[in-house]
Amino acid sequence: MKTRKIIHIDMDAFYASVEQRDRPEFKGKAVIVGGEPDSRGVVAACSYEARKFGIHSAMSCSRAYKLCPHAVFLRPRFDAYKRVSHEIRQVFFEYTDLVEPLSLDEAFLDVTVNKKDISSATEIAGEIKRKIFERTDGLTASAGVSFNKFLAKVASDFRKPDGLTVITPERAPAFIDHLPVGRIFGVGKVTEKKMHQLGINRGADLKKFKKEELLSLFGKAGSYFYKIVHGKDDRPVVSHHIRKSVGKETTLEEDIDDINVMHDVLSLLAEKIEKYFDSESQKGKTITLKVKYHDFTQVTRSLTIDKYISSKDQMMDLIIPLLSSTEAGKKKVRLLGMSISNFSDKTKEPIQTEQLAFPFYKKRS
Repeated sequence: MKTRKIIHIDMDAFYASVEQRDRPEFKGKAVIVGGEPDSRGVVAACSYEARKFGIHSAMSCSRAYKLCPHAVFLRPRFDAYKRVSHEIRQVFFEYTDLVEPLSLDEAFLDVTVNKKDISSATEIAGEIKRKIFERTDGLTASAGVSFNKFLAKVASDFRKPDGLTVITPERAPAFIDHLPVGRIFGVGKVTEKKMHQLGINRGADLKKFKKEELLSLFGKAGSYFYKIVHGKDDRPVVSHHIRKSVGKETTLEEDIDDINVMHDVLSLLAEKIEKYFDSESQKGKTITLKVKYHDFTQVTRSLTIDKYISSKDQMMDLIIPLLSSTEAGKKKVRLLGMSISNFSDKTKEPIQTEQLAFPFYKKRS
């Protein structure tokens, strides 16, 4: 089988960078996109200047304010971010139709066969980065180039901001051997701690375990870890599907038991779903809550009503009672998700699984 050429493009501090571009007075300043500094809201994104103070996504805004009182706090402008995202995707489509958006600010591209007949994926990635910078008035992106999606995604995160990292089949084994396990997609803080206790600190340590041993230690995820650490990831870049639901979820930086914070997180997820519905004139009748506890056990709760759901307020009126029917609060929570299904009609469109408000792994955007 022909070796695939996959590029992962990830915009640098996207929301905050758009704000700094549109408001030059904020350039060089610590910018925090999210709730008010005196609220229970959370940080959706922050500039690199803010990160120097230890601020990160999913941190409470009140905590961020204590760390950096002089920071500029801004409410998200998702319409603006979506417009810029559209401009960026037009650049992608100049090279290939095999584009799989993961969120407003990142996407996979399969350029094995491309519209410009360029043999080098690295050359294409460089061109895309330059065009994004020119057409968005100075926004930067980081790119990862490899032969599968996992390595391309890891590579894009390797030299942020404005980075370009290439992992060839020949380089992959050594790269994976030296990769800290905390940088592996899907390894959260709890799993990372367990791995460290087992003496698994880097990919080379993980390679020492047989598949059966990893299954015993980590359940179904063990099979995934085994494949990844041996450089195997056969997932194709999928450009379109028939959308049956739209959902947003996030794995939190820290396990939480504060119900009010959970409400804030769900509110931000609902706001993003509402933005999607507004842009696509879509709505649904079924709402589903997903909760993953600190011990990795997971539950879902769903409710179908007679009328269609499309607004944030409608979603929150339904999702809060669903949350109260779980053990959230009694048990600490590491992941929250929300989705709407049972649409008024079925629309074919690009995949958009937005998960960047709160990184689910150690991502340096």
